[in-house]
Amino acid sequence: MDHQNPATPASPAPPARPAELAPLTGGKLALGTLAVALATFMNVLDSSIANVAIPTISGNLGVSVDEGTWVITLFAAANAIAIPLTGWLTQRIGQVRLFVTSILLFAFSSWLCGIAPNLPILLAARILQGAVAGPLIPLSQALLLSSYPKAKAGLALSLWAMTATVGPIAGPALGGWITDRYSWSWIFYINIPVAMFAAAVTWALYKERETPSRKLSIDKVGLLSLIAWVASLQIMLDKGKDLDWFNSPVIVCLAVFAALSFVFFVIWELTEKNPIIDLRLFKGRNFLGGTVAISVAYAVFFSNLVLLPQWMQQFLGYRSVDAGIATAPLGIFAVILAPVMGKIMPKSDSRVLATLAFIGFAIVFFMRSTYNTEVDLWTLVLPTLLQGIPTALFFVPLTAIILSGLPPEKIPAAAGLSNFARVFMGAAGTAIASTAWNNRTILHHARLAEQTSINNPAFTDSIGQLQTVLGLTAQQAQARFEVTLNSQAYMLGLNDVFWMSAVIFIAIIPLIWLTKPAKGQVSDAAAAAH
Repeated sequence: MDHQNPATPASPAPPARPAELAPLTGGKLALGTLAVALATFMNVLDSSIANVAIPTISGNLGVSVDEGTWVITLFAAANAIAIPLTGWLTQRIGQVRLFVTSILLFAFSSWLCGIAPNLPILLAARILQGAVAGPLIPLSQALLLSSYPKAKAGLALSLWAMTATVGPIAGPALGGWITDRYSWSWIFYINIPVAMFAAAVTWALYKERETPSRKLSIDKVGLLSLIAWVASLQIMLDKGKDLDWFNSPVIVCLAVFAALSFVFFVIWELTEKNPIIDLRLFKGRNFLGGTVAISVAYAVFFSNLVLLPQWMQQFLGYRSVDAGIATAPLGIFAVILAPVMGKIMPKSDSRVLATLAFIGFAIVFFMRSTYNTEVDLWTLVLPTLLQGIPTALFFVPLTAIILSGLPPEKIPAAAGLSNFARVFMGAAGTAIASTAWNNRTILHHARLAEQTSINNPAFTDSIGQLQTVLGLTAQQAQARFEVTLNSQAYMLGLNDVFWMSAVIFIAIIPLIWLTKPAKGQVSDAAAAAH
């Protein structure tokens, strides 16, 4: 979804509201909840709404679908880089001002996306959009929690989670409908009125509830080195397939630069007094195991959300709106189970819930690995519907594990680092999965092509039937057969990706059980969960 996505963990928690601020009541509470929820909805919606529109955007801009996928991955990469800055920006300019400014900049960048005449400008606008979206999720949650009494924090988080989950339900279907009925530009333009309303109401209700601001220095060297290795690695992953990977000097240079930048970043952050990312947190067993597990799992989860609609549109003949409707049921069970999770969590071992989630994901991806080119709509929809169950069990328990045992002052930094890793892996995972799909497709195409010999009776019979039934020439029949062969190769390649995804979810379950039971951290996890 999002790519941020429903029920995903959020970034660093901003400073707590001053103790003298009373919760909102009555109409102000309802209106404040609506405004903050709309900002969340807008952000989550925008991370999934483009998924089904990628083939259309690519076609309109005259680029390949692989290049069009950059619209998703660069948004996620920019968002990942912005997440660690949320805590510093909040203390620097204030919680409410930062939230409202982020909303307005999100609207502006959405307008830039809509008017983009070519791919480079669209990608630049998406990078800006991803960067300014960084503070929206954690601050929307912080503002919502400040609006409710502490006794009703669970209710506030449940309302927030349900709102965040609606985005992936509405995103693909709405994006497909808008793309088919109007223009792909409108999937970005619709953010503008929503943003104007959310910003105006939020400022009117919360401007008197601003958190204190103070001048703080920022780890500039750490930030620049972070941007350097994330950007170079993401470009390498996205362009590797097109440039034949390490046979290309460009890819080799990007890889070397990314590696050196990463090593410098790690050394600098471990020796800096006030690092932008506190890498020392990885010394904790729970933080290490939980962060690696949630990052790898989210990479698989998010990348498959991108590839499935592309396959449906390119090879099954689905319109954008149909692909959106077929993938929308993901959020149904996630919405239904969101309030249930709030009651189950305090009584359950988070490791058990996360394990059940991973097993559920593995079952879903195994079901998809049996697809064929004649797959019907129900067979497509059923795994997506069932995927909502492990989605509901996924993020909050793992966040509870990640934050368990940490002192309160470390929780914002821990939430920020784990979410940076998760969001970045979502972007990297999409590029890796796309490359894996391409490589497996090439392999299957070569194997299938071996059978297209005049010495193979099945092949000659197929060509003969095409000539007889459709009245094609031998050359036309062979071209028609090649189209069928390509479709089969792409399907088998995607099935391999689904199968590998199922295996990965099973393989990372031991990471969960290397951690200690998460106790006493449920409320902290909920407060950091997106």
